[in-house]
Amino acid sequence: MTKRSTTALIAALVAGFLLTSTPYPRADAAEPPPLPGVDLDTVTIPELQARMAEGALTSSALTAAYLRRIETVNPRINAVLRTNPDALRQAAASDARHRRGDTRGPLDGIPVLLKDNVNTRDMPTTAGSLALAGRPPRDDAALVTRLREAGAVILGKTNLSEWANFRAAKPTSGWSAVGGQTHNPYVLDRNPCGSSAGSAAALAASLAQVAIGTETDGSIVCPAGMNGVVGHKPSLGLVSQAGLVPISAEQDTAGPMARNVTDAALTLAVLSGDAALLGLPDEATRTGGLRGKRVGLWRLPSLGPEVDALMTRTAERLRGAGAEVVEVTPPYQQRLAELEFPALLSEFRREINAYLATREGPRDLAALIEFNRTHPGERTCFAGQELFEQALAAPATTDPAYRAQRAELRSLSRRSVDETMAAHRLDAIAAPTNPPAWTTDCARGDNDVIPSSTPAAVAGYPSLSVPAGFVNELPVGVLLTAGDHQDARLLALGAAVEHRLNAWRAPRYLPSVGTGTP
Repeated sequence: MTKRSTTALIAALVAGFLLTSTPYPRADAAEPPPLPGVDLDTVTIPELQARMAEGALTSSALTAAYLRRIETVNPRINAVLRTNPDALRQAAASDARHRRGDTRGPLDGIPVLLKDNVNTRDMPTTAGSLALAGRPPRDDAALVTRLREAGAVILGKTNLSEWANFRAAKPTSGWSAVGGQTHNPYVLDRNPCGSSAGSAAALAASLAQVAIGTETDGSIVCPAGMNGVVGHKPSLGLVSQAGLVPISAEQDTAGPMARNVTDAALTLAVLSGDAALLGLPDEATRTGGLRGKRVGLWRLPSLGPEVDALMTRTAERLRGAGAEVVEVTPPYQQRLAELEFPALLSEFRREINAYLATREGPRDLAALIEFNRTHPGERTCFAGQELFEQALAAPATTDPAYRAQRAELRSLSRRSVDETMAAHRLDAIAAPTNPPAWTTDCARGDNDVIPSSTPAAVAGYPSLSVPAGFVNELPVGVLLTAGDHQDARLLALGAAVEHRLNAWRAPRYLPSVGTGTP
């Protein structure tokens, strides 16, 4: 479906065209209470918390506004799979804590969406597959436990690329058998990238304050870039992997996605328990944190001349804020590309067998392959499960050849980042996160050879995508990468980059789905 004008969309909404029926529970029988002074597109967590502290806003009103926003907008983009029937009760409990003055931190009362490969004991966790669409997992993922303990409102689950894009040789990002196709909110026939497609698209359409994504290589940062939001892939191990539907323990991590770096940093502080992350983005913005910083620009001209021109403008703006920008080309990229996929096949076989043994449904990878063969619903967009079949035949992770492969991968990926940063005395490497979104096409599959995420993903280092601007109507992000467990420094730098680039960007808009006003 092509983009429609805002005027046409509003007319359709008024006529009830988009909402003849909806699977989403209404927040209330009547319209939710107004949120005076709150713009869901731009408000930050600290601003929301300040209003809650002074009694000008409740979590119940905020949660009801997001539930109504989902009810109204989500049928257009198909980002949210399901809302949590317990969300308003959680919000009311947060309101009681706010009245008593014993809140649990920055996320208390803040609505959060979870990618549907993050275990929740009270909602289905399917990884987009009909094979897992039965009984929910027995336990929450460790990160969900942290969110609940911090008082966050678990608003619902988001669609994803089925099995986190690790099933078919030519998948279509944002499609799953459970959820169908998620659309890019900026231009509806364009792809949202994956695999955290629903999390990113939901944020771009202001359906929650923050969302959780997961990444093995690119699955947080590419959707963030392609939907014009912020996505942080943390250092490996900073956020627990327990309770995530896995691909590889050597690379998998969950991470925060948000509309600004401040909210991403606060969410990561809760997910990781690292209080050092609190306040860093605001401090970086206040102090003009780019002056004297050295940033290496990795251009990646293969993403096209328009993206390259945007990176040139980005570099100019960073220089205008006092940063030194030098051009770099991290080494070993071809070898990393050769080694990564075979290693992931072996790791997926090990990890998915262990995970399936904990769930109702197919108990191992062989049974999962057979399930897909016998369930036509798994083949409505693309039929292939070539990666499953290759993983079933891959060497075990006890095989010496595999171990040598992973050791070389770990060494070269870390050297790629470390040597580049040391040689140029860099604070971070910057590269385009994504090309402009391609047209979604089940027959063709994705057009997504995007190498910028690989060094950090394979090394286990942090990366952060910040909106850089637009190519025509389509968002493009700038991906910042730093060394091992430099997450706090990277987020502070990212906040300063965001502040500088936002001063030059057109106001955020979503002509395909309307504004963020509840």
